[in-house]
Amino acid sequence: MDKLEVFSGNAHPQLAKDICDALKIKLSNAFVGRFSEGEIRVKINDNVRGKDVFIIQPTCPPTNDSLMELLIMIDAIRRSSASRITAVIPYFGYARQDRKDQPRVPITAKLVANLLTTAGANRILTMDLHAGQIQGFFDIPLDHLFSIGVFIDYISKLKLNNLVIVSPDVGGIKMARAYAKRLSAGLAIIDKRRDSPEKIEVMHILGEVEGKNAIIVDDLIATGSSLFEGAEALKKAEAKSIRAAISHGVLSGSAIESMEQCKDLQELLITDTIPLPEDKKHPRIKVLSVAGLLGEAIKRIHREESVSCLFD
Repeated sequence: MDKLEVFSGNAHPQLAKDICDALKIKLSNAFVGRFSEGEIRVKINDNVRGKDVFIIQPTCPPTNDSLMELLIMIDAIRRSSASRITAVIPYFGYARQDRKDQPRVPITAKLVANLLTTAGANRILTMDLHAGQIQGFFDIPLDHLFSIGVFIDYISKLKLNNLVIVSPDVGGIKMARAYAKRLSAGLAIIDKRRDSPEKIEVMHILGEVEGKNAIIVDDLIATGSSLFEGAEALKKAEAKSIRAAISHGVLSGSAIESMEQCKDLQELLITDTIPLPEDKKHPRIKVLSVAGLLGEAIKRIHREESVSCLFD
């Protein structure tokens, strides 16, 4: 492991430290700050010549700053003669625009993929992409991990019986089916109509949820309108209890206020792919760590071992 170097930007230094603890190594030293006018200033303080370098940086809010920090760090390390650079992006921002679903709109997921490759990244390690086809936007190797195992471990400890896994829309059926199979649970779908990117109107529930412990699974929660409307619909359908397991807790806008008002949702499980600020903490929000999973993936990539066993 003497050729392994792990750096962090300012997006989520705590996750980087936790990953290094899992790897039993020290976090490498880099200065990531600002010039007086606000431009990002980077200096790599450790020698990386011939090293296998991993940069931990989710592109979470402030998204533009996080992304630019990552790109500039990649460039700095590339120019310092590292043998390989892997961008570890636990939360891949700009992923929701992954296709042209209406005229004259960008495909930002592809744009970001191009930027990372041009900056000098040799490999990408990420988690729970908003759409699986984003992997095809990269012309460099990409390892796509899933947080399902982390959630399954926690849910299993709750020892809930009569479980039903709920997909928040038709597009999430594949993920929900994976949870249902692992937990030997039933499957249901929330049929909804979206009025705008931030507002939905729930139609009805497909599947049997009456008297069951429901768990809504999804990859991302932003304002939470979809989740909280879904929890209300499940309560009307007489679900016994309602929880949610969502990989990336963006929690933007009025998400916390809506969480406070939504008494139907018993618990919201998220991972630490995105840092949870103090003003967004809530008694019913539980944060589960993916540091161990990412650390194991980094170790296997560094040793040129298979990571396919971690994809489940």
